[in-house]
Amino acid sequence: MFFGYITGMYSKITNDIRVIVRPMFLPEESSPQQNTFVWAYHVRIENHGAQTVQLRNRYWKITDGYGRTQEVRGPGVVGEEPVLRPGDAFEYTSGTPLPSPSGIMSGSYEMETQNGDRFEVEIPSFSLDSPYQPARAIN
Repeated sequence: MFFGYITGMYSKITNDIRVIVRPMFLPEESSPQQNTFVWAYHVRIENHGAQTVQLRNRYWKITDGYGRTQEVRGPGVVGEEPVLRPGDAFEYTSGTPLPSPSGIMSGSYEMETQNGDRFEVEIPSFSLDSPYQPARAIN
């Protein structure tokens, strides 16, 4: 179980697949004095279409508060390549550390239909915000 600060909910539908992301700042895993800020993100993938699909690959673009970008690609999610029949959902939680108190993540999943067609499902861009992010002046 993660105890942290939920920083929002983000949702996007692509090709009848809905992706919902809830990022959460984890203060107990973070060390602001050492510029280490850690987030968990809970993802729910829902199949609202008429075809069974399988999640084959993931792509993440992680941008820290300094504008530095890291890209992550690989098979499946959390060691699985879930199959989603119409009406099914799959949920998982993962995480990422950053050297800054804020950042942004975005990405996509590559899905495959039963007949072998592949298509991309967009993951909504979501903000990674911590209580250590300096406040911005309002003019």
